[in-house]
Amino acid sequence: MQKFLTLYLILTSFITYAQQGTINESLKLKSTVLGREVEYSIYLPADYDKSNRRYPVLYLLHGLGDNETGWTQAGEVQSIADKTINNGDAPAMIIVMPDAGKTWYMNSADGKNNYEDFFIRELIPHIETSYRIRATKGFRGIAGLSMGGFGTLLLATKHPDLFAAAAPLSGAVFTDTDAVTMAESEWARRFTVNFPQTLKGKDRLTDHWYKNSIPKIIETTPVEQLKSIRYYIDCGDDDHLIKQNMALHALLIDKGIPHEFRVRDGAHTWIYWRTALPEVLKFVGASFR
Repeated sequence: MQKFLTLYLILTSFITYAQQGTINESLKLKSTVLGREVEYSIYLPADYDKSNRRYPVLYLLHGLGDNETGWTQAGEVQSIADKTINNGDAPAMIIVMPDAGKTWYMNSADGKNNYEDFFIRELIPHIETSYRIRATKGFRGIAGLSMGGFGTLLLATKHPDLFAAAAPLSGAVFTDTDAVTMAESEWARRFTVNFPQTLKGKDRLTDHWYKNSIPKIIETTPVEQLKSIRYYIDCGDDDHLIKQNMALHALLIDKGIPHEFRVRDGAHTWIYWRTALPEVLKFVGASFR
């Protein structure tokens, strides 16, 4: 009897662990706002095709130079999400990973590449009508790495009515000083889509810069609106963006905005972000619960 019980427990544990979600990569969405197709990848939890339930959703954003396959391939999102959900550390959720190119998830200064408008007006409605989503703020989260960390904060703080949780990893949260002193080559590499390349020094601090500056948005948005979101901020101690993330942490303290701030051993690498993702899923999942 004891042997049978042990075998049963092992088998049950194996079956639970073996439940796997599915990844659909590079699906296409025709955007009227952008005038082109946008690709996105999506993770569906293991029981999606076996039930009629509706799921919370996490929008998971890639970094500069990557695309909608960054998290599915280098980020190993499927295996990490499967394990975290199967362990009971996070609820089953849908994870959406859109391609943003080099847009920084914002509208461009010339109005020709309005990615923020696309995300809010087209991507979210498309996902929430095409899949069984619990389409309310309380079941919608956003996270991302580097440029995607910036996008996470940008979309969450500009649209606090839409997201329950925001989890930027190694967020590229540039200050005014960063913009003014940034080398021309770096300015061009990073912001070729968003800002005029002829701008130098303090001339870069335009109205459009401030409309998309995370520190400025936090300083000018009513605190109660910002408090309606749960924040999880994570950056490696050897990351070149650690000072910017520490400044963000300090600003949130000064504004009295509750948040979790983590500094762990690591740099601006996929090794670091893969180890961060389980904690993101747990944090966002707790927000859904």
